[in-house]
This record gives sequence, structure tokens and C-alpha cells, in this order.
Amino acid sequence: MKEYDVIVVGAGHAGCEAALAAARLGAQTALITFNMDHIAQMSCNPAIGGIAKGQVVREIDALGGAMGIVSEAAAIQFRMLNRTKGPAVWSPRAQCDKAVYRSGMKLYLENARNIDILQAEVTGFILENNKICGVTTQFQDQIRAKAVVLTTGTSLNGTLHYGLMNFPGGRAGDQASCQLSDALSGQLGLEIGRLKTGTPPRILDKTIDFSGLQLQPSEPENEEFSFWDMSLRPAVVNANRRDLPCYMLHSTDETAAVVRANLDKSPMYSGVIKGIGTRYCPSFEDKVVRFPQHPYHLLFLEPEGADTGEYYLNGFSSSLPPEVQKQMVRTLPGLQNAVISRYAYAIEYDFIPPHQTERSLRNKRWENLFTAGQINGTSGYEEAAGQGLIAGMNAARYAAGKAPVFPGRDKSYIGVMLDDLSTKEIVEPYRLFTSRAEYRLTLRQENADLRLCRSAYEWGILPEEKFRRFCEYENLLNAKLDFCRNTKNGKNTLFAMLRDIAPGTPCPRNGFWAEKLALPDDRLGRRVWQELLVEAKYDGYLQRESVEINRLKKLEETAIPENFDYSAVRGLCNESRQKLEKIRPATLGQAGRIDGVTPADVALLQVVLKKQENSR
Repeated sequence: MKEYDVIVVGAGHAGCEAALAAARLGAQTALITFNMDHIAQMSCNPAIGGIAKGQVVREIDALGGAMGIVSEAAAIQFRMLNRTKGPAVWSPRAQCDKAVYRSGMKLYLENARNIDILQAEVTGFILENNKICGVTTQFQDQIRAKAVVLTTGTSLNGTLHYGLMNFPGGRAGDQASCQLSDALSGQLGLEIGRLKTGTPPRILDKTIDFSGLQLQPSEPENEEFSFWDMSLRPAVVNANRRDLPCYMLHSTDETAAVVRANLDKSPMYSGVIKGIGTRYCPSFEDKVVRFPQHPYHLLFLEPEGADTGEYYLNGFSSSLPPEVQKQMVRTLPGLQNAVISRYAYAIEYDFIPPHQTERSLRNKRWENLFTAGQINGTSGYEEAAGQGLIAGMNAARYAAGKAPVFPGRDKSYIGVMLDDLSTKEIVEPYRLFTSRAEYRLTLRQENADLRLCRSAYEWGILPEEKFRRFCEYENLLNAKLDFCRNTKNGKNTLFAMLRDIAPGTPCPRNGFWAEKLALPDDRLGRRVWQELLVEAKYDGYLQRESVEINRLKKLEETAIPENFDYSAVRGLCNESRQKLEKIRPATLGQAGRIDGVTPADVALLQVVLKKQENSR
């Protein structure tokens, strides 16, 4: 059978980006999935982006990935969130046609060079000389490779809960992967944990009364998710419409009363579910119990596509029985006669606690095993895709005999996530927020290419043609920045004058600024104009943040040997020592971000490391 450089197990959002990243580096890649018709399935919310997540999608795009391009093609509504706040936290979000997204990503993968898509269930690993040499399938096939990337989503020992009824499954309509989970603990000796997530019901649109609901229309935006113009995007399927609205509504006292009367039927509150769910996306019954002071909760009705009659009831995740879900839904405005097409459910699944994983997403015990997505304890399509890209890239680099690389937390939200996963104790599904990034003025959604394209090109995952287009934009922007900083109009420089113009103001086509800047009347000119406005507005703050980033770099440059003896460091408290020994941080900077490790502990380590360096 054909041997590969990289095998990617699972074709969700992490697996798709992992396979494409490995293939862009020239690695012969096998992408193995349960069902080729469910590639990039949007099994929960049919949307891409949002707070911090939109920044991640832009970063994936700057790194040469596919999510921004496919979500742009599948978009049926586009919005820029947080417009009332500063541009540092603006976040793009696209409501997508989930069928178009799925078929678009499948076509993207099928047309990509160096990728074979195989439909099979991976059941175990080929081990030789204490090394992973490939995987086995339920067909008794042995598929060999130099590196393996696991992107299994919620399928590892997955259990679906509908009230007190439960069934094995990776998600509704897909099987669970039980043998692979056993192989991770049995064959590979890895620690396995258990988490929980869930999804809301879907409602048939012809049974919804929209007349009393608050309309949330698509924004007329010139912006797109992808930085690249159409000539640099592969041909994918496009959604039929881009202007479909969503609707806002609120739950009622009656809704909460139905929940309280049926909590004994909830697997979460009856002890059936053992896995811990995400606190930032709680089930509706969890909202009622945890926030009794709130008389109602905001919900959204979101279309699942341009050519389907199903709506997603965002904010209404539940594990209560189907008959209770019917009662709950019919207490909501506009849904008194609603028909549920798909019931809500909770799902428990196995994951690998990520203290066993390096920031490069390589496993600490098995040097050619990489993991990405929910198997690492995260939640969200975007978090999964960002990890998948890094894991796939590093798997291909390993296969080529190269060292792993990854963006730092001062360069990207993806870097923030990688660092958090390797330093925090994950006891619930991890989700990105802008508040997790200490340098969010620098990590804006509109400048992801300025932060990452050059590194992506050096790493080999950004094609030459895209890099040339990026350089064209970067050179024009730098030229206009220099011009504005060095050109005066009266007492003030043009750069100082730009501070009085609000970011988001359309690019002028005539008048003072049009004459002074002479920007091209195209997408490139609009982007340069907007970046000038943001750079001028945040100039002083960005300079201050740059000082902090440089301070962090000094700590990040102080490496901690892999076999460093923490027990020999006098003065470390027991909690700090135990956490340092468990996580094994790679640098002093990373050590300082471990929960429970104090600045005093970092100072002690710094002294010991300096002494060791001087004694060599």
C-alpha cells in the first residue's frame, strides 16, 4: 500500500487545515475520515468567526489556509462585530450555508496537490522500535507514514445524550471512535480525559412566526474574510445569496419554568454526564440554574443555508429529553407552533489533556504524533482549524527532518491559544476571547497578514504568488506611512491629522486626502487607507505595547533544558515545582504563564539557569 509522509485522522475543520498545510509543504498526505460526505461538517453553529475567532480566521488566511476563502464563498450574511468599540476588538463573522461550506472545502481538498482522501475508521497504530510508523483501519489496512496528526473532534468514545437516553456517536449521524480511544491509552500510554459539549435544536422555518422577532440584517460590507483577491483563490462552490437575515428573540419566564420542572430528566443534573462542559457556552438549563436573577436570555434564529428550511436556535443548547424540548421551544416568541426538525443533544467525548503536548502540537512522548482541535481540549471550528494548520505544518516538517515552528503569543491569537494549552490546566473546553491576549492592540483582525505572512512564507506554507501580493500591499502601506509621518500640513504632520478620522471611514475618492495620498481606487487602496487610520489612532499605545513585547521576548529567549531538575531549585514552593515538572515549559516566559508559578519563582529559575550557563 502507498506510504505517506503525513497521515491526518479526521476531516473536520482541524483535519482539513492540517492536510492542506502538510500538502503545501510538499508532503504526501493521507486524509482519513469516517464519511467523505461529512468533510468540514458544521455540526453546531453554521457560522465562522466572531469575537477573537474572526481574528483566528484572518490568521489562518495569512498563513495560507483555507477557512477564510471557503467561508467567504459560503457566506449568506457578513457582519463586523464590536463596531461600537475600538478596532482592536473588531471581529468579522460570516453566517454560512453549511452545505455549501462542506462541499466547498471538499472540492478544495480534492483539487489540492499531494492529498489523498480515504474513507475508513482508524482503529490503532503501527508501532515499531517504540515509534509510530502509521495507522491501522477497520478494513485491516496498514497505512504507513512518517508522522500522524489526530484531529478526531468529538468522536473519541463519543456518547450522545437526549435526556436520560444516550447512544454512542461522534455527533448526530456519525459513529463514535472507540477502538482509537482505547489505542491512545493502551498502545500509546497517554493520559485520557473526558469533556462535554452540546448543540441546540433546529427549527423548520415554515412553522416560525417571524413577524414579532427583531431583524438582524446582513451588513453591506466591502470587507471580506480572505485577504486574497479572486485570482488567488481556488474554484469552490458559492452560496446562492449573501443577504439572508438572522432574528433576535428572548426566552420567557415560562421557558425557565419548564426547565426547572424537568431538571431531574437532565443528564447533567442527574449525574449521568461526567464530562465538564464549556462555561462560556452553557446549555440553556445551565443558564436557568446558574443565573436565576436573569428573567430571560437572548437567543438568535440563524438560517442554516440559502437552500434549506432549517433554522439554528443559537443560545438554546440542551440535553433535556425531546418531549421537554418541544415544551421549551413553544414558550418562545414566534415559536408557539414550531416544529423541531433536529433535537438538541449533549455529547461526551475523550480528549488528551494538553500538558502532554508541546506548543508545536507535537506529543511530548511520541515525537511524530501531532494533535489538533477538540482532542486537545478546545472548542470551536476556528480554534480547531488554527491548531490543525500548525499541527499539519509541523508534521510535514518532521517528515522532512526539520524542527517544528509556531507563531508566538505576541504575533497571533493562534500563538496565544498554543501557549495557553501548553501551560494551563484544561478542565473544561478551552475557548478563545480577545481578553486572553495581552497584546490585543497589536493582534488586530485587519493586520493578520502584516503579522504572519512573512513567517508563513519562510516556513513554506504561503505560496510564492500570495507572498508577492502581500509584499505589494506591505510596500505601499509602508511608503504611505513614511510619507504621512514626514509630511507636514501647517504645524501638524499628516499622520497626526489622521488621528482625527474614525477608523472605518470610507476611503476618500476626492478632496484633500485623495490628493495627498493618491491611493489606488481598488481593494488595495481601501486596505491601505484603513490601516493608516488604525495605526495613527493607536500609535502611542502600540509603541508602549511594543516595549512589553520586547520584554517578553527576552524571557522567551531563555530556554529551559528538557531534563531540568526543578527539585534542585531551592526556594520553589511545592505547588510551583509540581506544576513545572508536569508541564515542563520550554522557556522562562512560558514558565511564568503557568497558573500558580509566581514572578518570584521565575526569578529563582532565572538565577539558576544563569549559573548553569556560566559554569559551562
